[in-house]
Order: sequence, then C-alpha cells, then structure tokens
Amino acid sequence: MLDQVLQVFQITPDIDLHLMQPGQSLSGLGARVLAAMDEVLVAERPDWVLVQGDTTTVMMTALAAQHRKVRVGHVEAGLRTYDRANPFPEEMNRIVADHVSDLLFAPTEIARRQLLREGIDAHRIVVTGNTVIDALLTVVKEGWTPPPDHALNKLPADRQWILVTAHRRENFGQPLDDICQALTRIGRERQHQVHIVYPVHRNPNVWEPVHHALAGQPGITLLPPVDYRILIYLMQRCHLILTDSGGLQEEAPSLDKPVLVLRLATERPEAVDAGATRLIGTDPHRIVSETYHLLDDRVEYTRMADARNPYGDGRAARRIGNALIAFAEHR
Repeated sequence: MLDQVLQVFQITPDIDLHLMQPGQSLSGLGARVLAAMDEVLVAERPDWVLVQGDTTTVMMTALAAQHRKVRVGHVEAGLRTYDRANPFPEEMNRIVADHVSDLLFAPTEIARRQLLREGIDAHRIVVTGNTVIDALLTVVKEGWTPPPDHALNKLPADRQWILVTAHRRENFGQPLDDICQALTRIGRERQHQVHIVYPVHRNPNVWEPVHHALAGQPGITLLPPVDYRILIYLMQRCHLILTDSGGLQEEAPSLDKPVLVLRLATERPEAVDAGATRLIGTDPHRIVSETYHLLDDRVEYTRMADARNPYGDGRAARRIGNALIAFAEHR
C-alpha cells in the first residue's frame, strides 16, 4: 500500500527495513522498528531524523533517534484527543514522539496550543500547515481521470457517490459491523439516488468482515485498496464522504466535500469547528440519519461543502525546510 504512494511522487527509498509481518502485534512491530532503526542510525549517522504522523513506526523511530542522541523533528505534531483508546494506539504514539522531539511541526494553532499546555518550549514549535495538503494539491494540479477500460467507469454515473473508508483499529469488531449495517441500509433504501464506493483495507480485521457483510449488496461497490491518484479522483467525484481516516478529514475540505467522521473522538477538531466535518461515531442509526440529512438538505450540505480548510495552503514542506535551516544557522 505504501509502494503506490511512492510511485505517484517518484520516490525511491534507499533503505527498506522489511518489517511488516502477517498477524503482527504492536509490541512485536515496535521491537523490530527499534532494533532496525538503531542499526540504520549507527550506519548513516544523520544530524536529524524526521518522523511524520502517529504510527507505531513513528514512535519507535523517534525513540531510537533519542537513544542515539540524534535530533528529531516531528511533522504533524500536537494532535490530541486526550483519549488513549481513541484512536488506539495513535494517541500514545504521538504523545511520546512529541516529547522526545527537538522541533515540532504543528499543522495548526490549536495543535501548537496543545503542545504548550504540555510544557513544550514555544521556541521548539513551528506552525506549518499539514504536508498532506501539499501532496493533495500537487496531485490535483496534475490531474487524473480513469482510462476508458478502467473499473471505475463501471460505476453508475447517474448516482451521487458516497465514498467510504473505515479501517481504524478502534473500529475493529462491533463498530465496523455497525458501520456495515448502516451502509447496507443506505445502499438498499437509496440505491436509485446514491452509490456507495468503499475501497477496503487489506487488514484481515477489515477485509473479511466488510466483504462478508457488504459483497453483493445493492448500491454498494467494494474495491481493493486504490492508489493515491484514484483516491483523490474518488474524493473529487463523490458527493460526500464517510470515513474514520485522519487524512481524509484534512483533505476533503480542500475539495469542498462534507465529511461524516465514523469515530468517537477526533484529533482534528479544527475541521469540526470550521463546519467541514461532523463527528458522528459508529451507531448505525445515526450514520443513516446524518447521511440522509446531507442528501436531503441542500442548505446544510452547501454549508459544510463551503467551509474553509484549516489545515494549510500547500506550503507546509517549505516551512519545515526553512525551520531546519534556521535551526542550523543559529547553532
């Protein structure tokens, strides 16, 4: 799933640690990351390590760098729900990464204030916007449409598409079953108005229950994971988005698409405050009612679609680079 993103941006890694294993535990992955990254740091002897996001890989890489006294810059610092179970394990991962970092690149002013409340020095925090908007705008500018023989051309063009992604660990089990129950009802009751498009994550905790519940249901198309260009095309083409993804909460407002967030908590309150996203959880009745509300109430739909994107202007990477140069010049 990572390889296709690297191909879009023509990035060829110099090092591949080959860490992922089927059915891996978080502790097992964490231990492998820590040991493998220590070997890389010894061999490469970098001045800085940049980590982005809140994965277990990010947390353990930041720790490995701190153990070797290598400076750490955390891109996307300061995101918080203040609930370690939502999202799990990302909330813990990002807190640890933030507190061992030397420079913290906060995407928004809210993220900056959260870091300050935790006692992090103001001079170590730089508000940059989020690099995901840089990536999004780059691909949008290039443009992409499916070729004539592409599977997306088989989707009904006369319906309003609803893009769905749901894959987070805290939604495994009953929450995901509830999401599927809601999608089944929407697909069945509104199949002449809408069509649900759901690229399904390969994790067996997602792939298997989703296909068991939704394969063959009316008004629903399940896709394998799609590459970044196709995902952006689906976001541009769809009418609204239902997701538990963090990235889509940030990207969709730039494309004027309302987002219903299938989570109990979000570390991205800026989009909720701006009116671009709405946190609705995973109760099937609420998912259905909130979806129908946006389908039927044009005024409310337009209000959400027209909301400002608070996550940046596409120049986050430039600001991060400038901050690293400024740090070096003042040492």
